[in-house]
Amino acid sequence: MRRIGVALAIVGIAFGTVQCVEPAWTHQSGKPAFAGDMSTTLEPPPPAAMRPSSDTAEPLRGGSAIDGRRYMRAPGARVTVFAHRGAPTLAPENTLPSDEAARRSGADWIENDVQPSRDGVPHIMHDETVDRTTDGHGRIRDLTSAQLAGLDAGKWFRPEFSGTRVMTLRGQLADLRSRGGRLLLEIKNPQTREEIARIVDEVRHSGMSDRVFVQSFDRESLRITRDLAPDLPLGLLGDEPEADPVAVARELRLTSYNPSYYLITTHPDLVRRMHEAGVAVFAWTPDNPHDWSKLNEAGVDGIITNRSADLVAWNRQHTRGNGARH
Repeated sequence: MRRIGVALAIVGIAFGTVQCVEPAWTHQSGKPAFAGDMSTTLEPPPPAAMRPSSDTAEPLRGGSAIDGRRYMRAPGARVTVFAHRGAPTLAPENTLPSDEAARRSGADWIENDVQPSRDGVPHIMHDETVDRTTDGHGRIRDLTSAQLAGLDAGKWFRPEFSGTRVMTLRGQLADLRSRGGRLLLEIKNPQTREEIARIVDEVRHSGMSDRVFVQSFDRESLRITRDLAPDLPLGLLGDEPEADPVAVARELRLTSYNPSYYLITTHPDLVRRMHEAGVAVFAWTPDNPHDWSKLNEAGVDGIITNRSADLVAWNRQHTRGNGARH
């Protein structure tokens, strides 16, 4: 999330403008492959005909095109686990190694951030600049996709991740399609209609429309996404109280309302109100059992966390059955 900085043995991977991965996560020598070892390229899948999303439902009166009730959990069922930026305590955030760690942790969804390069290619990165998470400098919007492909996005975290590359959205979707997983994709910062159309096109051409959920703090970005892709579920991120969150959800036709967890702890009727309106609630970004317990008691449907493996284990001990009905 924008105001919170930043789970399994992990192997690094490397990829260029088209992401590089090996099907078995090993080098040709048979040893686990770290980021700098790999040369095999996984081509992105060919464009697939757009098909109706399995999550598409009849809209509620004045509500969402994708019924949020499909993402609500039954009473007593486990909360849905969203792995925030992959597994950022175990691998460099928003990279394929981090996504793989999240997948192995048992997380239900992987949460990543998307924003465009100077030449309009959607890339997976949280910050507006590449300074913190790569060996480069400058705003991502000021760098071309070729320049971004040459950056090291792993060695800042630990030496064994040296050679990890900045992900493109296309590369990430190809990896998810190949290895499994669902994506909670945050549109970072306000983006233009053209930029959001590129994101939507990547999702559609990957054949992953039924495994992607879009969220953003920016309401206009959500409106544009809704207009371009009414088959994609939408969630509004929030860190300030809304005078009437139900009205906001209806106006934006939200599937979920995704507030900071402290908004739920300070507004105990928020989850009930959203559920009555047919809107699911996903909270971000608590990382300890005390807060998970509070959110579980409040009835949230999902938790976005930096510690997905720990939350999965907590779920087994404190809840029962399946999570959200989707």
